[in-house]
Amino acid sequence: MKSSKTLIVAAAVAASALVLSACSSGSSDSSSTPAPNSVSLRMTTWTANQDQLKLFNQIADDFKKTHPEIKSITFDSLPPADYSTTLTTQLAGGDAPDLAWVFDTDATDYVNSGTLAPLTSTLKATAGYDYSDLSSSATKLWTAKGQLYAYPFSTSPFIVFANDSLLSQAGLPTSAQMKANGTWTWPDIMQAASQVNAKTGKGGVVVNNFNYQDWTTLVGIWNSFGAAPWSSNGKTCTFDSPEMESAFSLINKAIRDKAMPGPGTTVDFFSGGAAFEVAQISSAGLLAKAGFKWDVNPLPAAKDGAAANVIGQAGLGVIAKGKNAEEASKFLAFFTNPDNAKKLAAYFPPPRTSLQTADTLAATNPVLSADQLNNVVIKSLSDAVTRPGHVNQAQIAKKVQTALTPMWKPNADVSGILKNVCSSVKPLLEG
Repeated sequence: MKSSKTLIVAAAVAASALVLSACSSGSSDSSSTPAPNSVSLRMTTWTANQDQLKLFNQIADDFKKTHPEIKSITFDSLPPADYSTTLTTQLAGGDAPDLAWVFDTDATDYVNSGTLAPLTSTLKATAGYDYSDLSSSATKLWTAKGQLYAYPFSTSPFIVFANDSLLSQAGLPTSAQMKANGTWTWPDIMQAASQVNAKTGKGGVVVNNFNYQDWTTLVGIWNSFGAAPWSSNGKTCTFDSPEMESAFSLINKAIRDKAMPGPGTTVDFFSGGAAFEVAQISSAGLLAKAGFKWDVNPLPAAKDGAAANVIGQAGLGVIAKGKNAEEASKFLAFFTNPDNAKKLAAYFPPPRTSLQTADTLAATNPVLSADQLNNVVIKSLSDAVTRPGHVNQAQIAKKVQTALTPMWKPNADVSGILKNVCSSVKPLLEG
């Protein structure tokens, strides 16, 4: 899946209207059957991949064969960078789609605002759906008060890609050797990254899509320290916790030691430009023609002990105020049934436990070995957390981004900056 982009201010303004407008449902009367060719469904996505869209349309055509009321099903591809903004504007402006992909960082907002229609009853009532096959850890983010509000169509773990050729060139152990000798920790990796830069001039650690803007992508680092940006109920800022201070102290030192490329510096790991990259496993395909030896590894621990797993998710939900919410829910049930989920697994890591096998995931990531799939990818799916989200996510994300700006300078006042982050977002968290 694609990582979420920072929303522009206009989207934050529109989001307030989203909550108000989402309360009315456009579902049809379940006691009546729509006339043939009377229902047109629209689903927004952020993919423009022609192979993926071809599969979507094939599934849609199969659904139409047994649902004569469906006139058309269209897939509206919106640019990923503007996806959340555009979708929120459509919702607030009365042009809501029937179904939509939703970023994991927007999940809390969409689930709690009433924007998404509940799906549990429809999915459980669908013959052959096997609702119990959906992983509870995968559905947790999209569930509230016992109801599932979106199907997590993509559940992709964050891992660490390593350029073993570059490590060897710098006279350092490979990533497998680091794990074997007990030095697969963030401090050790940052030290190795700094040495790679000093000896080869190449980059050290790249965090995919971070670019010193989308701070949520740093979750793979701070989560290993046991840190979180706010409390589990979302009411209290915990950016100023000792655990978060340890994580950001590591990051700030990495910038100073050139273990991480500094602001404004672009480094491409997949063309051989860096020693390590923190990214989702879906990026593995970019290594199909890599001209260097590489490996995939689980997220490191902070200092000692086991690391915490992190997954990136995207949910598929039915817009509650859409004109055809009932028909849209039936199509979602068909789109994500066991047979179609297996087809979709060719592109999107599935939430169904029966499909979380090396054989199934090999179709999605053919460049990975069975050992890498079993011992890194599948193990990284268990007990994982997602990137942070909140009911005021757009506004909070912008304020955190601004407050963290001084953090990216060498020898920054880490503690003071994190306290300022909390001061900036406190009203929104409590609000």
